[in-house]
Amino acid sequence: MKKFVQVGCGIRGIEGYAEPIIKEFSEHIQLCGVYDINKKRAALVSYYGGVEVPVYDDFDEMLREVKPDTVIVTTKDSMHDFYVIKALEAGCDVIVEKPMTTTFDKANAIKEAEEKSGKKVTVVFNLRYLPFFVTVKELMRSGVIGEVLSVHFEWLLSTHHGADYFRRWHRIRENSGSLLVHKSTHHFDLVNWFLEDDPVAVNAFGTRRFYGPTREKRSERCLTCEYKTTCEYFLDIHEPPMDKLYLECEDADGYIRDKCIFSEEIDIEDSVSVNVLYKKGAVMSYSLTAHSPYEGMRIAFNGTGGRLEFCKMDRRYAEFGKGINNVISIFDREGNKTVINAPQDAEGGHGGSDEKIRKNLFIGCTEDPLGQMADTRAGMMSIGIGMAANVSMKENRRVCLDEFYKDL
Repeated sequence: MKKFVQVGCGIRGIEGYAEPIIKEFSEHIQLCGVYDINKKRAALVSYYGGVEVPVYDDFDEMLREVKPDTVIVTTKDSMHDFYVIKALEAGCDVIVEKPMTTTFDKANAIKEAEEKSGKKVTVVFNLRYLPFFVTVKELMRSGVIGEVLSVHFEWLLSTHHGADYFRRWHRIRENSGSLLVHKSTHHFDLVNWFLEDDPVAVNAFGTRRFYGPTREKRSERCLTCEYKTTCEYFLDIHEPPMDKLYLECEDADGYIRDKCIFSEEIDIEDSVSVNVLYKKGAVMSYSLTAHSPYEGMRIAFNGTGGRLEFCKMDRRYAEFGKGINNVISIFDREGNKTVINAPQDAEGGHGGSDEKIRKNLFIGCTEDPLGQMADTRAGMMSIGIGMAANVSMKENRRVCLDEFYKDL
């Protein structure tokens, strides 16, 4: 039986990895240890999993004692490279949550460490497993619209979801690389995967005009805010699972989970517009809005043989997408329209995609006809767009990925 360890025990780490390993995959693998800079939070793996899992004071000590086959990395994004490289150097395979890392230098260091170690890094892109996107992938691969010439892609985060990134550690660019890296890596990976092509150049603009110090009535955090009875963005950190995972663990590391979304310390954008050129010639226009009244996405592919377009709304906002939600429309060159009702999301995390990818991660993937399992290269290409966009906005110029990535 293969031995796994995990570093990073926040809500995604526990609900997405540790707890399912213990409860669903114990016949295949064993979670032999966990480490988090907050030891109280790491101890909650045993609480939620229902069995005792050793908690280590030191990551290196855990590697030495357990000698794991695989290390799962679910820390904050800016620390991914540190733990991934240490795990590779210890002779372990690695499963790392998206984004793979947050800077070009860190991405190159991971690639170099993987090549030297002979071990494997798998980057988790669960959206590749969502039934809806699987259908799109199959259609694109069939050549139904011929060679793709351009892509138009809009992703909307509701203020219910989007605001939460501005409460957490993600709101600091040094931690997350911005939403273009932390969040948009999902979206860029989907397009790279659909097109089976590599981005080569990026130009971007971004602003922050909704979150940040845009109102006078603000405080450090929701818990102690004098305006919490009137603020529409109030977050009650006493609600589970945040009470146990964060409020009751604050004294161990000082991390505050319910910071004010109107804080002056926020330094990431809430609206971005990105243009991308692909190696085979396709161009993409992409926009991310983190303060929409509803949540969903729209995308269109224009090809030599026609156009494929679709809309997908979060189930909580289904009324905004009546008649178009989860519908794929294909137009041929004569203007004839074919409508495909794509599969609905399944129960479970991220529309059932979490459950599907976990089977491949923890039991094994013998066949992968659609290329859903993502490697280091896929991880680098997805974050490459976001990181190049950050450079473009900072330096007001077009940025080529080969300025930072060599021999890819």
